[in-house]
Amino acid sequence: MSERRYNSGRKTLLGQDNNALVILIAINVLIFVALNFLLIVYFLSYKDNASARVLFNNQILDWFVLPASLHHLATRPWTIITFMFTHFNIWSLISTVLWLWGFGFILQDLAGNKKLIPVYLYGGFAGAVFFLLSTHFIPAFHQNILYTPSLIGGSAAVMAVAIATTTLAPEYRIFPLINGGIPLWVLTLIFVAIDYASVASSSGSYAVAHLAGGAIGFIFIKQLQKGNDWSLWMINLFDWLNNLFNPEKKEAQVKDKLFYKSSGKPYQKTTNLTQQKLDAILDKINVEGYEMLTYEEKDFLKRASKEEL
Repeated sequence: MSERRYNSGRKTLLGQDNNALVILIAINVLIFVALNFLLIVYFLSYKDNASARVLFNNQILDWFVLPASLHHLATRPWTIITFMFTHFNIWSLISTVLWLWGFGFILQDLAGNKKLIPVYLYGGFAGAVFFLLSTHFIPAFHQNILYTPSLIGGSAAVMAVAIATTTLAPEYRIFPLINGGIPLWVLTLIFVAIDYASVASSSGSYAVAHLAGGAIGFIFIKQLQKGNDWSLWMINLFDWLNNLFNPEKKEAQVKDKLFYKSSGKPYQKTTNLTQQKLDAILDKINVEGYEMLTYEEKDFLKRASKEEL
């Protein structure tokens, strides 16, 4: 058994703690369900469905999507975050969830649970910024600003996840039973082609936003490989907020911190292969990714695989 099989054997489970992939999918689905439920309420409240939809768009949906106008954006600045989790069309939601699951699962497998949400958010932020910049500073787009649809959906964020995953492991193989597996970059090309075909009939600013999302995913991984982790401030912020509203967990983390400051080493090299140490290494892979293992831990996995521990 190889090292890689240990890593890929860690399945993404719905009930797994700190599962960033499930959290992102759940937020997208919940907002979709809530918006469509409110739309049904509007339909039931008005006899004319066309009028009900117009009122719904003005009173509800417009407060979630990113407007092309900076004047409108100033009245609802939170939309620079909410738009990337907002889907109103069922096919748009299904597309986002499926591609996010495919690329996000691999990214979590390779880099751990704590990188996926930052990459998703960076992609969404980059998409939003370049959507606004292109709308206002590219003459061809600015002339049609009144007809430019608001930015909605997680496509730019998913593009960042897809490009980040491919940049991290371009030769990663999927469907291994098909002629030894298909390289991940092939799936990425298919995704990019479908994505840009879907926005071809929309505003050109949409295409720019998706391009910016992909670029930030590429840059994120390149910086990570150089030792510059752009996700640290987000992780620290999430941990601080989590501890703020969960005092019991904070106390538990303090105890763990004191333990690791003791004289003993948490992963001290020994000649004996134990299931307890193997489980600890697998847990570390699940949280931080295989690349974060020390040489000693990788060597332990090699010896464990040979002896089939």
